[in-house]
Amino acid sequence: MDYNTGTIDLHIHSAASDGSLHPEQILEYAVKQGLSAIAITDHDTLEGVRRALNHGIPDTIEFVTGVEISAGFPPGPGSSGSLHILGYGIDPDHPDLEREMEKQRSARSGRNPRIIEKLNAMGIPASLEAICAQTDKNETEIARPHIADYLVKSGHAADIDDAFDRILGKGKPAYVDKYRVPAARAIELIRTAGGIAVLAHPRLLLDSETGRVPDETLESLVDRLVNMGLEGIEAYYPGQTADQTAYFIRIAETRELLTTGGTDFHGDINPEIKMGTGTGDLVVPPTVFSRLKQALANR
Repeated sequence: MDYNTGTIDLHIHSAASDGSLHPEQILEYAVKQGLSAIAITDHDTLEGVRRALNHGIPDTIEFVTGVEISAGFPPGPGSSGSLHILGYGIDPDHPDLEREMEKQRSARSGRNPRIIEKLNAMGIPASLEAICAQTDKNETEIARPHIADYLVKSGHAADIDDAFDRILGKGKPAYVDKYRVPAARAIELIRTAGGIAVLAHPRLLLDSETGRVPDETLESLVDRLVNMGLEGIEAYYPGQTADQTAYFIRIAETRELLTTGGTDFHGDINPEIKMGTGTGDLVVPPTVFSRLKQALANR
């Protein structure tokens, strides 16, 4: 299929991280839905990419290797918490990148028992064994969305958003902070592995009232990341207004950055988001993919 006539989704999560579909199922679903270009961008792991490549990419789909790294904000006043850096066109077997991803995964698995302790202290009878049984994952693969899904299915939260808003989110009773690779290091690793670093879902960094990340504008943050080697911004994302999308495109154009786009598909964990279309109205223009392909070819 010509990607100029099909649907493009460059932000998809598989069961290798916190999605519900295995990489092979993602490829099958993408063919069924008529997608023409996709990227699997699992959190802090390249296992999903490797499984997709080993399975074989269908002839009708163009496939880009990817990852989504949980990174710390670059140094600066008020910067705290996580931002996510997407890496495209990376070598999935690059040893330096894999070592850092293993460090991230180990930190996550060490965080989970502390979250369970806090849930138990709240009177919620959760256990890693029960969550693993529900998700068919081992303890090193469990992430907060899986815990949130358990809270929903056990009747302790109305939905995933409610679980984070009341229980698991930052500042909430069961929140536990985690290790984050510094943003500069995340970008360096992506570039060393042959890839292009892109700021994921900038809309999620915007404060709903002020339109700013803490104590600095989004554009200031992008500038600092560009100085570290950032080459793109995810301008197309579900739930944005047309004005927000235009704003992100403008940020990219004035800095000569690439734009990318995708649904952040997780499958059953976030069922309202569909692969390729998000909530039904997401369209990633074919020029986005052609420019990414060209940039990777030049690399």
